[in-house]
Amino acid sequence: MLTPRRIEIFKAIVDEFVQTAEPVGSKTLMEKYQLPYSSATIRNDMMVLEEMGLLEKTHTSSGRVPSTKGYKFYCEHLMETRVDSQLEVAIRQQLSSKPLNMEEAIRQSCDILSQMTNLTSGVLGPDASRQRLEHIKLFPISNRSAVAVFITDLGHTENRTFQFEDDLSVEDIQTCCQILNDRLKGTLIKDVVEKMESIKPLLAAHVKRHEMLFQAFVNAFVRFASASDNVYFSGRNNMLYQPEFADIEKLKELMTMMENPSLWRRISTSDNQELALQMGENTQLVWGNDMAVVSSKFRISPEEEGQLMVVGPSRMDYDKIVSLLEMVRQSIESLYGNGKGGSHE
Repeated sequence: MLTPRRIEIFKAIVDEFVQTAEPVGSKTLMEKYQLPYSSATIRNDMMVLEEMGLLEKTHTSSGRVPSTKGYKFYCEHLMETRVDSQLEVAIRQQLSSKPLNMEEAIRQSCDILSQMTNLTSGVLGPDASRQRLEHIKLFPISNRSAVAVFITDLGHTENRTFQFEDDLSVEDIQTCCQILNDRLKGTLIKDVVEKMESIKPLLAAHVKRHEMLFQAFVNAFVRFASASDNVYFSGRNNMLYQPEFADIEKLKELMTMMENPSLWRRISTSDNQELALQMGENTQLVWGNDMAVVSSKFRISPEEEGQLMVVGPSRMDYDKIVSLLEMVRQSIESLYGNGKGGSHE
């Protein structure tokens, strides 16, 4: 049974372990947290908390550490999010201090989160594969280079720089763009490459250097479609300083995970009630293998959604991290939501 005393002891153990990464014993709780209970009472309650699955006993000492179930209970019932108004102002000023397009701002948000948490942060961008191509613009830079801008029906843009082996005329570039816009408008991004194959004969009939342009656009659309699965991470090296990842094999496993974009999308949609906790409409926590992922969804438009994440050991400062994520999410939505910001023309 969870009594107020046991909850007080449990919370103190979580707070201490988050700070020190060292198993917590009754002596520490009495001296540092000045709990008004005897050592025997605290030890007895720690045993009960262990039997309930909220604590675990390590092999190296008589102290206890929180279990995954314990962290989930803490976040669900005991967490006290700390709202720092000065920090919120600083984040908003950082994001709005210079004209950034949406993608740049989101990546900068990741950098801010990793610096403030000393953990690894990441972002899952809006899923472009479900969007449709609205328009293509191609701007010549020289006879052998150009910048292409792809715009979707939701206002999402992608820029690609083309480098060509031979000279191209402005007329060829304009004709190619016109044909692609006429034939591809309204096509799902993930279907564009397949549809381009069917219009290749039309390009051949009207564009002199059609092969070079065709291949450049195919490569660009392949990257555009796959960009929906790309995950940007900041502060990867922060994991090197976490005791939980001193084990080189565990660190390698984490680094391998970071190279697998589809894995993070699966994690972000986890509905395993034992390992995941939904907090409000936007925030989710997922645990597994001594690791935790705290994520917060941001919405740029009614149809376009992305997700910020902080990745670290289960022993993380959830009070601070959940508050930070919420601040950054609100700032992104405020500055770039509903078509605001440089990425929308």
